[in-house]
Amino acid sequence: MNFSKFPLPNKIGFLLVCLFAISPFAKAQDILGTADKIMAVVGKNRIVLQSDLDVQFSTMKAQDPGISDTVKCYLLQQMVIQKLLVEQADRDSLLVSDEDVEGTIENRIRTFIRQYGSKEKLEEIAGKTIYQLKEENRELFKEQLMAEKMQQKILENVKITPSEVQQFYNKIPVDSLPFFPASVEVGQIVIDPPVSAELDEYAKKKLEDIRNQVVVEGKSFETLAGLYSDDPGSRDNGGRYNDINRTGGGWAPEFVAAAFKLQNGEVSPLVKTQFGYHIIQMIQRKGEVADVRHILIRPERTSADFKLASEKLDSVRALLIAGKFTFPEAVGKFSTDEAAKNTGGMVIDPQTGTAQLEIDRLDPAMVLMIDTMKVGSFSQPQLFNTDRGERSLRIVYLKSRTEPHKANLKDDYSKIQQVALQQKQAKKTEEWLMNRLPNYYIRIDPKYASCSNFSRWQLASNK
Repeated sequence: MNFSKFPLPNKIGFLLVCLFAISPFAKAQDILGTADKIMAVVGKNRIVLQSDLDVQFSTMKAQDPGISDTVKCYLLQQMVIQKLLVEQADRDSLLVSDEDVEGTIENRIRTFIRQYGSKEKLEEIAGKTIYQLKEENRELFKEQLMAEKMQQKILENVKITPSEVQQFYNKIPVDSLPFFPASVEVGQIVIDPPVSAELDEYAKKKLEDIRNQVVVEGKSFETLAGLYSDDPGSRDNGGRYNDINRTGGGWAPEFVAAAFKLQNGEVSPLVKTQFGYHIIQMIQRKGEVADVRHILIRPERTSADFKLASEKLDSVRALLIAGKFTFPEAVGKFSTDEAAKNTGGMVIDPQTGTAQLEIDRLDPAMVLMIDTMKVGSFSQPQLFNTDRGERSLRIVYLKSRTEPHKANLKDDYSKIQQVALQQKQAKKTEEWLMNRLPNYYIRIDPKYASCSNFSRWQLASNK
């Protein structure tokens, strides 16, 4: 859902909605040659450069070529608000850990790899390697997390009641109500095909041979990772991952436990995780974080393996149709996707956090499948590609379907509730901002001083 379809009370609302939405992975070459200068100063040393603003604008322009230069006013306001939030977080000692920063970077990179289709395409668009993107944007992500933490503190007690949602909806002119496209609520039960004992053993022997080439023959771990590893996220970087945290941070616990037993330069024995078999080389340990290389070998799956998974899903489908299990119960008992068990198997929109999905948010294979399904029904087993790029099997559950319509409380309560809450949060954020501004020094470049809000912000900060 595009929340801009609903009116917000002021420009702060716009900024609140997209405060953390802009990608830092813009292509820096697009702005080379631009004379850099300071566009804004917050406090003693938090600055926004012309190049910062241009990078963010070029990112938005790539997403929407129709936007005009006037959006730079809003972008600069967004960036100034972030600096204010970071400054206050620093004053309040709301710090973020290195592992939180690393985990956020990894998640964002994975998101963009999915968005652009491959690691190589992302690197082409950014004009940098994944390693360079991570290193160059580390401080920016840290600031974003600090700002987010401060924002959460400001808004922690802001709630919305049903009567407030009703009042918000009633104030929207009928001709301003957005028209929503078709949407659905869908769930899936995923069963990864089992691996035959023979192919599992073959994968282990292949990796043992690679390990011997490193340990016995003295061959380069980095070179062999580039040649043989089944991990596309690190293969082109010699199998390297930096700043692996001992507490996990999204890594398989078996992988982390094995890595932190190693001395610098040492190579682990084979380690099994949900992804396959690994060998790990410790590059450098720095207390509770470490830089490592790894080589992953995934056991191959045969058509017979997929047939077994399909038969298991057929049985699960029969149990669901017979009413032996509810869908969430079946997900908990049978799904091999551990993350799905936290959502009862429902597919969640990462932008809204809800299970109400516009059709274009689904993968094409699922769209084709649900097109002929009835609400409440379960699909036949289907082959699909997971986020890890592997083939697996699933059955799909169509919980609800909403036809294209004008926004209304019956069909769109959760969406309207979310926007009403954002309005209330926006008001709270503006109140906080205006109360805090006298405690800050703010300077805006004269070119942007006439932008909405800046003149009164500066007046408030000069009190």
